[in-house]
Amino acid sequence: MTISVGGTLPDAKLAHMGDGGPALVSLHDKLKGRKVIVFALPGAFTGPCSTIHLPSFIRTKDAFMAKGVEEIICIAVNDPFVLKAWGEATGATEGGITLLGDADGSFTKSLGMDFTAPHIGLIGRSNRYALVLEDGVVTHANIDNPNECNISTGEALLAAI
Repeated sequence: MTISVGGTLPDAKLAHMGDGGPALVSLHDKLKGRKVIVFALPGAFTGPCSTIHLPSFIRTKDAFMAKGVEEIICIAVNDPFVLKAWGEATGATEGGITLLGDADGSFTKSLGMDFTAPHIGLIGRSNRYALVLEDGVVTHANIDNPNECNISTGEALLAAI
């Protein structure tokens, strides 16, 4: 599958750290009947993910909400324990960003967005992208080239909508 405007994302069971511990959530359930931002990145605690990509959505969250967005979801190829720690360390949790883990990378692979960079220790990770979805349908798609982090930032997506 390729991400494209007018398309829908496949359903996926993604990991989230809930009040009672790790839990799986259905992506379709999160998207159904709502206007949602979904963005993805290579992984928690990695350079540009922690210093550019995630902070850009924390900064722009209020502007997205003013445009009718109900939730901003970050998907990373990580487990929910790592994402919980990353959310606390970066302020994303406090800032209202939902962090969901595609722990085995199967969702990322189904989109054709996986990449591997063994020279820096990243195996089976996600390329960067940012989407606006309305009732599960992609209305805007900003996809970065590998090794870049500019097209899929919060500011770039906000300017596109």
